[in-house]
Amino acid sequence: MSEALRVGIAGLGTVGASVLKILRDKGEMLTRQCGKQIIVTAVSARDAKRDRGVDFSAATWFDDPVELAKSNEIDVFIELIGGDEGPARAAVEAALKSGRHVVTANKALLAKHGVYLAKIAEEKGVLLNFEAAVAGGIPVIKALRESLTGNTVSRVYGIMNGTCNYILTRMWDEGISFEDCLADAQCLGYAEADPTFDIEGNDTAHKLAILTSLAFGTQIAADDIYLEGISNISLADIKAADELGYRIKLLGVALKTESGIEQRVHPTMVPVESVIAQVHGVTNAVAIETDLLGELLLSGPGAGGAATASAVIGDLADIAKSRPGFQHGPVFGTPAKALAPYKRAKMRAHEGGYFIRLTVHDRAGVFAAIAKRMADNDISLESIVQRQSANSQAEATKTVILVTHETTEAAVKKALEGIVKDGHATDKPQMIRIERAG
Repeated sequence: MSEALRVGIAGLGTVGASVLKILRDKGEMLTRQCGKQIIVTAVSARDAKRDRGVDFSAATWFDDPVELAKSNEIDVFIELIGGDEGPARAAVEAALKSGRHVVTANKALLAKHGVYLAKIAEEKGVLLNFEAAVAGGIPVIKALRESLTGNTVSRVYGIMNGTCNYILTRMWDEGISFEDCLADAQCLGYAEADPTFDIEGNDTAHKLAILTSLAFGTQIAADDIYLEGISNISLADIKAADELGYRIKLLGVALKTESGIEQRVHPTMVPVESVIAQVHGVTNAVAIETDLLGELLLSGPGAGGAATASAVIGDLADIAKSRPGFQHGPVFGTPAKALAPYKRAKMRAHEGGYFIRLTVHDRAGVFAAIAKRMADNDISLESIVQRQSANSQAEATKTVILVTHETTEAAVKKALEGIVKDGHATDKPQMIRIERAG
C-alpha cells in the first residue's frame, strides 16, 4: 500500500468536524477505495478547547492556519475558514506555493481570487479542488470540469442557495409572509443572524461566477452579475404566480450568447410543471445545457455539515488516488493562463417575458394609461388580470397583473417608470422574469 496521505484542516466548525468524523468512521473503507490511508496530522481553529464531538488530539495543533498550510507535516491543506481575504486567502496561497494540494469550500475566496490561485496551483503541479464551494454535496464541479469534457455548454442555471429556497417554498406551501419564514429559517439554523448575504443573492452570485468560468472557459467575473434578492417577494406575488401556473425561485443563470456571456441572479417564475419548480426546501439543483447531452439536472442537499463534508471527502479522495508525478488537469477545466477575458453580453430581449404586479388607483382612465405605456415601449402582453385590492384606504385600489411576451428589461422598466410618473401606482411596481426552465 502507498504511503499515507497526511492532511491538515483549518477550520473546525460544522463542516470541519463532519470531515473529521467521516475520516474516523469510514477510514478503512476510504483506505480500500483510495489505495492509501488518509490521516489528519494537523489542525487549526479559533478555540482549541471547544468540544466538537470528535477526538483530534493526535493531530498537531496550530494557532496560525498559515503556519499549518506551510507545515512539512501535511500533504494536503483543507481550508474551511471562510472569507475572501485574511487568513483563508493567506493560508491557501501559502499551501499552494509550498507545493501542497488544497481542498476548499470557500466560494467567496474563489469568486474573488480563484484565477490567481489556479495559476499558482498549475505552476506548482498541485491540485486545487473545490467541489464543496458550489451546491454542497452535488458533484457539479466534477461534472463541468471532467465528466462533460467534449460538450459545448450553452447555459447553466439553478437553485444554489438553500436559505432562499426554504423561504420561498414555505411562502408557497403555507401562505406565510417572507418575514415570518425568514425568522423560522434563522431558528432552524438555515439562515444566519444577518441573512443579507443569502437573501440578497450574493451567495448565489459567487457560486454562479465559479460555474460560469468552468462552463465557458472565461475568467471569473463575480462583479459583472446582475443581482437581485428575494426580500421584495410578497405573498401577493406567490399567489399570483400560482394562479398563472408558476413557482417563484431564486435562480442563478449564466448564458452564452453571440455577443458574450450573460450572468444574472434574481427571483424567477418557472412553470409549475418544470423539474426545477419541484425542487423544494433547502435542496439545491443545477441544470447544465449542452450540445451532446441536452439538459443535465443535478439535485440534492445544498448545505449542511454532512453534505458539504461529503464533497470535501470526494475531493480529498481524488488527491489520494492521483499518481505521483502525474500532470493534473487545469483547475477550471481550461488552463488558468488560457482563460478568456470575460465579455459581458449585450442586452437582448428576454424570451420568457416578465411578470408585472401593479397596485393602482381604482379610477377611470388608469388601465388605458397603463396599456398606452406598454404600447409606447413596444411591449406585447400575453395576459392581463385585474382584481380589487383588500385594504382600508379611503380610495379603492386595484391590483393589475400583467404577463408580457418577449421583451427587454429596459423597456419594461421604462414603462413602469412612466406609470409611476403618471401618478397611477400606489406602491412600487413588482417585476419578475419568467424563465422557460426545463
